[in-house]
Amino acid sequence: MRVKNKMLRFLFFCIFFSLISCTLIGPDYKRPEASLPNNYHQEVQGNNLNKDINMWWKLYQDPTLNDLMDKALTKNTDINAAIARVEESDAYLREVGAALLPEVDLNSQAYRNRVTRTATVPLSNIPALRKDYLVRLGTSFELDFWGKLRRAKESAKAEFLASQYSKDTVVLSLQSLVASNYLFLRSLDSQIQFTKASVKFKEDILALTHKRLEGGLVSALDVNQAEANFDNLAAQLSDLIRQREFVHNQLVVLTGDMNLNINESTLDTLVTPPTPPAGLPSTLLESRPDIRQAEQLMIAANANIGVAKAALFPTISLTTNLGAESGALRNLNNSGSSIWGGGLGLSLPIFDSGRVRSRIEQATAREKQALNYYESSIQNAFKEVNNALVELREYTEQEKDLKLTQDAAKKAMDIASNRYKAGYSSYLEYLDAQRVYNDASINYIQTRQLRLIASVDLFKSLGGGWQSQIQ
Repeated sequence: MRVKNKMLRFLFFCIFFSLISCTLIGPDYKRPEASLPNNYHQEVQGNNLNKDINMWWKLYQDPTLNDLMDKALTKNTDINAAIARVEESDAYLREVGAALLPEVDLNSQAYRNRVTRTATVPLSNIPALRKDYLVRLGTSFELDFWGKLRRAKESAKAEFLASQYSKDTVVLSLQSLVASNYLFLRSLDSQIQFTKASVKFKEDILALTHKRLEGGLVSALDVNQAEANFDNLAAQLSDLIRQREFVHNQLVVLTGDMNLNINESTLDTLVTPPTPPAGLPSTLLESRPDIRQAEQLMIAANANIGVAKAALFPTISLTTNLGAESGALRNLNNSGSSIWGGGLGLSLPIFDSGRVRSRIEQATAREKQALNYYESSIQNAFKEVNNALVELREYTEQEKDLKLTQDAAKKAMDIASNRYKAGYSSYLEYLDAQRVYNDASINYIQTRQLRLIASVDLFKSLGGGWQSQIQ
């Protein structure tokens, strides 16, 4: 019993000593200085808001869009694959962390053998048949004097966090794709609705033109022009319906709902979200998951330098075992059957043709790559924000101008239509006015779509939304 207690005290002393008195080889991580601008190139105007950055799409106040998002976040295959990668990283982190603690194994065996009686050295005093029973607990434990295992755990933890941020990046990209495709679908609905109304109106005008031809009020030219205009508009309607089916099928894939059915609606039912307040550049690093992922990869690469450098120092291992061995099973509990052993092992590289130094250089080069990727992510983030702000501002102005153009074109078309019906003008005059109105209306719908999609791009570039610094 005294031997067992000594062995346990020796084991715990070695573990305790390795945890409190060992140094960490390699550089400690320090976030690099990032040259962040004070403001974006484009001014951001708006009220001080405190929005839920994880539910930014609800600002459009569309129940159908909310339902599509819920389905996509639950059933999308890319999301589920990203979640599985996070689970894999978590399991790897626990595996690496387990290396800091002793591994205890239980070994047991029982065997029976027969020795020869005709050997060179006679074994007359040993029975020909022998039995042996063994039960033993053993452990092998590397003392982390130089911090190799702790650096490895630091790297694994950073990679685990990077996988989480990678999943967040996938989620954000999926959300923006669902929102953009849904807005495109609603734009097509608006164009289809307008084109159907135009086709009906053209059908009425075509019937009127036929009657006027029969009355000798117009020539066959007017009829042919009316028929060509009607057929052209009908062909445009067919193309819009085709596009809607394609976008709908894309939403089926994104949401993972093979029975998805989206009723027709229009862009007018969607609310244009407010723009974020000023003072966001300093918070961009904390909100963009791709930037945070890049930083964690840099932390992991930095820790791996310490792992590589630790290979230059001795590896010290503790090995102990404790158990019992006997020729008879009933004697295993006897004090005389006790066996134990313990020792320290040291391994120090003397000559390896530069392998360890090469691994250190490789780890250092990977850390430099991670640093450049981190800086590139920051630069790309600010570019995306600035581009989204420019698009949102310019499309907003275009939408206002095109709305005025549409209203004026509608008045001109109504006047031309009344003049044509009253016989004061030719069909060509009405046809030109109607074409201008159709173009203005379609352009207005498409520009409103682009404005809304620009707001989606802004949400995405800001990492999913924003939070006001003034509460």
